[in-house]
Amino acid sequence: MRWFFLVLPWLELFTLIQLGSEIGALSALAYVFLTLFLGITIIRLQGMELVSRLRSQQANGVVVGQLLSDDLSLGLAGLLLLIPGLVTDCLAVLVLIGPLRRRVVDWFRGGRSRSQNGRWDADHTASSRPQGPNQPLEGEFRRLDDD
Repeated sequence: MRWFFLVLPWLELFTLIQLGSEIGALSALAYVFLTLFLGITIIRLQGMELVSRLRSQQANGVVVGQLLSDDLSLGLAGLLLLIPGLVTDCLAVLVLIGPLRRRVVDWFRGGRSRSQNGRWDADHTASSRPQGPNQPLEGEFRRLDDD
């Protein structure tokens, strides 16, 4: 993974140089500014929507994981569009595609997927625990700073 972050700037620079030689320097510069503007717009819109949705969900007492993962992944797409280059722009387009984005989120969640009721479960079935704003959460915890 470390190699990816070391190679990425050079790969982005190479692809931008190739793009500039194919379509012209001014067109390549316009492409960079267009994706920058598009990334800023996506982040701004998703940020405002995320805050309003979280406020309404907090008023109801429920925060749904799907809401957060979709909005955060769209914010990631906006950040990828801010980086000048074709590689991160291609990654941003892949993140913007809904079904592919959900599969990537499933993969990052460790193979868990959404159940029939839309909640996240490890065993691919609906949760048997009661769900709602006034239901207690049960579990165990261990403070890591005490060790």
